[in-house]
Amino acid sequence: MKSKNTYYWLFLILIPIVFLGGYFLSKQQNKPTRLLPYFGPKSALKVNDTLYHQIAPFQFINQNGDSISEVFTANKIYVADYFFTTCKSICPIMSNNLVKVYQAFKNEPSLVLLSHTVDPETDSVPQLKSYALQHGVNDGRWQFLTGHKKDLYALARKSYLLNAEEGNGGAEDFIHTQNFALIDKEKHIRGFYDGTDSLEINRLMIDIKLLLSEYAYKTNR
Repeated sequence: MKSKNTYYWLFLILIPIVFLGGYFLSKQQNKPTRLLPYFGPKSALKVNDTLYHQIAPFQFINQNGDSISEVFTANKIYVADYFFTTCKSICPIMSNNLVKVYQAFKNEPSLVLLSHTVDPETDSVPQLKSYALQHGVNDGRWQFLTGHKKDLYALARKSYLLNAEEGNGGAEDFIHTQNFALIDKEKHIRGFYDGTDSLEINRLMIDIKLLLSEYAYKTNR
C-alpha cells in the first residue's frame, strides 16, 4: 500500500515537471538562431540603455496618389531602396530582385517594401503606377514613392544611410545606389544589401525571416 502511494505521489510530481520541461524546450526551439545587428550612430542614455539610430518621419505620395508616411510602417518590417523608372542600368535588376522578395513574403502582412524615386520630376504618380503594374504589384505591400526631391534625398542620406556623398537635393544632385536597407518595427536599420547581387538578396530574405522570428520570440516570451 505504501509503495502504491509513493508511486502515486511521484506521478503527480512528475506530470508538471514534464509539462514545464516541454514548455521551456519549445521556447528555446523558437528562439532565433542569431540576432541581427543595429546600424548607424548610437548613443548611451544610461548604463545598459542604448539609443539606436532611427528613420526620421516622412510623407510621400505612392503610385495610387495616396499619402504615405511613417504611420504606414507602424508595427511593420520593411525594405527601403532608391530607383528611377527610366533607369536602364542597375534599377531593373534591383526591382526584379525585389519582386522575388515581394513574392516570397506574399503571405506575411508584417513586411512591406518602400521604393523611393530619385527622379521625382519624371516619376509622376501615373508613371509609378505603370512601373508597379509591370512588376506585378497590385496591392499595398510594395509602395513606389515620390515627393519633393530634397525630402527624398535627405531621407536616403540621413535616415537610411544609403548614400554617403554630400548633397542638398538640388538640381545638380543625383543619388544612384544599388543598396537596400532592412528596417525593423522600431525604425532601426538592421541590415544593408546589394540589390544587384542574387546572393545578397538571399541573405536579405534570410535576415527578414530572422527578424520576424525575433519578434515572434519576444511576443511569446
